[in-house]
Amino acid sequence: MHPGRYHVRPRVRWVASPPPGATVPRRARPAERYTGPPAYPAPPRWGFPNLTWREPTAVPGTPSSYPRPMERVRALSRNAITILWFLAGLATVGAVAEFWRYALLVISRNSALDTDVVAFSDALEIIAALLTVVFGVLAFGSVLWWLYVARQAAGEESGQEPPRSGWQILAGTLIPLLNLVMAGSILAELEHAALRRPATKRPKPSRLVLVWWATWVLNGVLLILVIVWRFRGGIQSQADGVLLSALLDLSAAGLAALTAVVVERITSLLAPIPLNRLRPRLVVAVKGAPRATERPPRPVGASR
Repeated sequence: MHPGRYHVRPRVRWVASPPPGATVPRRARPAERYTGPPAYPAPPRWGFPNLTWREPTAVPGTPSSYPRPMERVRALSRNAITILWFLAGLATVGAVAEFWRYALLVISRNSALDTDVVAFSDALEIIAALLTVVFGVLAFGSVLWWLYVARQAAGEESGQEPPRSGWQILAGTLIPLLNLVMAGSILAELEHAALRRPATKRPKPSRLVLVWWATWVLNGVLLILVIVWRFRGGIQSQADGVLLSALLDLSAAGLAALTAVVVERITSLLAPIPLNRLRPRLVVAVKGAPRATERPPRPVGASR
């Protein structure tokens, strides 16, 4: 050892304590004798809210905290699934209208068509197309909102931050062509977090997510083909455009149905017990309670 390099300190522990007689000990208070329940000269005006027993503790009319993402994801999933199934039905009707129009085009090559049939076919195709577009926008917005809240719920449950920021999610779902690649990976990351898998492990999408991803890419490719085919001239190109529009409606119906199934599955992974499966609590009997005494007579000058 080199002298002066190490400094050895003695192990001394200083303990400070007050001297005897510095503090006066408190006298022990004797336990008060129970004299019965409280008595009031008049019926009290206060009381508990007239509510049945339930799991949530929030009382209507009282300020409460903002609901957690785990509580919001259930309500958002119900709205999104309802809109998605409506969209699937409308897209199916649109596909039937497009196939009917294509059949009428084939029949018109050799014979004349009834004007009422053509008018009804055109009206059905236009109405189905407009409603499909409207519900498609609503479904996309509701699913995107659900995705944002589901990512928060998954991060809150696992105690880890989501792997992508909010603007990356928006860019990966809204930018054309980029969303064909990013949407599947974003959904796979959400499923990975919903399954409570470690963040250090690479996400491995399930078969359902892979099928959804393939349907999403197919729908995007068909949409690009339909847009490009509209700029081509000629009768045959117009007929091919009608057939492509029918295939696009079929793929949109399948994509909407698959999206509803995926939303339901991931929501069930995040919140396994829905509120409609909780059994209401009912008081059947009370054992060991003291016997109720008769109410004393009301005073003469009481207001009630």
